[in-house]
Amino acid sequence: MNRQEIAQKLNEMGLPKGAIVLLHSSLAAIGKVDGGADAVVDAFLDAVGPEGTLLVPVFGNLGIITTIVKNRPNALVSPCPVGTLAGIGPAAAELFEDHWKPESPHAQGTPFHRLAQKGGFVCLLGVDQDRNTALHGIEAQLKLPYLGQTTQTFTTPDGETVTKTWKHYPGPHRNFIGLDPLFLECGAMTIDRIGNAQVRLLDAKKMWDAALEYGTMDPAFVLCDNPNCPACVRQRADIFSDYIAANESFKLSASARLAGRYVPEMVENLKRVGIKFVELDIIQGVPVSQMSAEKLQAAVSEFNEAGIEVSAARIAAVPDNVEKFIEVMKAAAIGTLIVPSAAEDEQISQLQQAGFNVVICNRSMTGAAVQRKAARCGVNVCFNPANFAEAGQQPFGVYRADRFIRNIVQLDVNDALKTGEAEELACGQAEIKEMISILRCRNFDGFMTIGGGFEYPGILEDAVDRFAELLENM
Repeated sequence: MNRQEIAQKLNEMGLPKGAIVLLHSSLAAIGKVDGGADAVVDAFLDAVGPEGTLLVPVFGNLGIITTIVKNRPNALVSPCPVGTLAGIGPAAAELFEDHWKPESPHAQGTPFHRLAQKGGFVCLLGVDQDRNTALHGIEAQLKLPYLGQTTQTFTTPDGETVTKTWKHYPGPHRNFIGLDPLFLECGAMTIDRIGNAQVRLLDAKKMWDAALEYGTMDPAFVLCDNPNCPACVRQRADIFSDYIAANESFKLSASARLAGRYVPEMVENLKRVGIKFVELDIIQGVPVSQMSAEKLQAAVSEFNEAGIEVSAARIAAVPDNVEKFIEVMKAAAIGTLIVPSAAEDEQISQLQQAGFNVVICNRSMTGAAVQRKAARCGVNVCFNPANFAEAGQQPFGVYRADRFIRNIVQLDVNDALKTGEAEELACGQAEIKEMISILRCRNFDGFMTIGGGFEYPGILEDAVDRFAELLENM
């Protein structure tokens, strides 16, 4: 290839004279070029002409072509230490103006967004969509919940030393290559060859609009679905956690027993699915009511350091030595205790007097009996639909007939047959779907605890996926 052939091919692909083009490139992918990288740069400048502008990313070691553009005497460099671009042409100064000032280095008010507004192009020469930095601008405009932030100290064009934090900053992995079909279908992209290199030429405005619409419908639109990609698994968890916080009135928790055996395993699994609360019932095979103060304190501290709060401690029975139990729970700074409805009134009173928020959970009792107990002891209720089903009652009917709307503060998200056999959510006879739905209708602001008070026939990730599916289809 030579300079003239490359320029002609770019024009044939649809890059017009006077255009602004952001180039991501690999010289090695093209093959032999007379004049090397300088000839490629000159070919792009020839293709857009003296009224056009060539941009390249220079925020890292991105190849010889970007270095050559940056080092040309007529090149400008955008005044931002992240997402930095270099450019040659009359539009560069306007595109780069105040690049460092917006809250994101890629979205509105930056060269990437201005490129789309001005009808510019993105050219991927021998590289794929994963090198398309402009796509980070769409993520940032959508303010996707998995995006982070970055802080840099730098000198502004006015000579002022500034320390600034940019929001909505991209993370470690994207599946931008999966957007090729979208851009082809909407007419935003042309694919051809220059030398050995596959070349993608994108209309920046069409690309931006199509991806923005797609991302509005699906915030995970640029994340891969590989279950062994920790970056995208974690980012999907951030999306789910943000959805719950932004769209639901309830708080979502999971039982420690379902989350794993050891605390580090529980932390990893909870973070993997985007749950920020844990209910302590069993840790390392030991009920929390039987743990020493030191071990329980260490477990709670480990959860807190990981950003996971304890929603409650659940016990199968109040220990005979209530005073010792109270001492252990207080040392661990646990505020809410979920106890079985069969607990003695005197035991419940002792726990209340010690300052705990005591909640009773139905077990081997009818709804009416549970409500009488709650009224007598002055406590609220954790509603366990699987236990009601096993007791031969219809949970949704119990909820309505016995007026649990008055004092329910937690729904155990589980399901079972009337025989007591655990089932996947909405696959048993506990009417869990109906319970979730009716509580959402009243903007329930208590906890929904996945796996609370009952075995789940699977792992935490399966339970959360099923729960999310139920929410989506209600």
